[in-house]
Amino acid sequence: MSSLFDLSGRSALVTGSGTGIGAAVAAALAAAGAAVLVSDVDADAASAVAERICTAGGNAESVALDVRDRSAAEAAVAQAAALSGGVLNILINNAGVTAPGMFADLTDESFYKVIDIHLMGAVHCAQAALKSLPTDGTGRIINVVSSAGITGTLGQVNYSAAKASIIGFTKSLAREQARNNIMVNALAPLAATRMTETIRTNEKFAANMMNRIPLKRWAEPEEVAGAFVFFASDAASYITGQVLPVDGGMVM
Repeated sequence: MSSLFDLSGRSALVTGSGTGIGAAVAAALAAAGAAVLVSDVDADAASAVAERICTAGGNAESVALDVRDRSAAEAAVAQAAALSGGVLNILINNAGVTAPGMFADLTDESFYKVIDIHLMGAVHCAQAALKSLPTDGTGRIINVVSSAGITGTLGQVNYSAAKASIIGFTKSLAREQARNNIMVNALAPLAATRMTETIRTNEKFAANMMNRIPLKRWAEPEEVAGAFVFFASDAASYITGQVLPVDGGMVM
């Protein structure tokens, strides 16, 4: 059974992996045997994560990547593919930001920033990856979404719209790429990260979240990383077009 989760000989590109869930996912993929390109708009953060992976015995490189830049996304895909003989097996579209505010106060700038990084960033990386993803059943595109894109959330219409768009993108791309034996799925994780710090440290927001989470706690990033390894592995060879919440039961 353990061989189903063995990623030895495969390469992965994880966007937004300088901190939080992305960093945990990069480490988990490397621990499963994958060669990982850690990418982040913060070059120093990406480098630090790659260094930790290598120190732990894994294989990783790093690159500065702004996913809004299509040419930069193409270069990152090429670098990741070079880690495994020119083939990129796994793309994790994780890069993201928030720009919270009630809808009446949201500006075009705050909408475009969130949409450009989340949705268009995923589009840029996925289109670039299709040139390198194999058709032998090991090709994976895994998009990071959120409960906000499934149920909506107060004060983040732009973020919810971006994540809902990625869900539609995931399902449509999964239908297209099924003929090429490439699996496309999405994960909706919830963890204690820098992005969720405001919610976790605001007494009112934190209490509201605990009322919504049946397990009554926040996950650590490492707790949700295993679900990414699952989707990236042979254990998920017959799963495509799905959205898996990893959120302590918040979305059922």
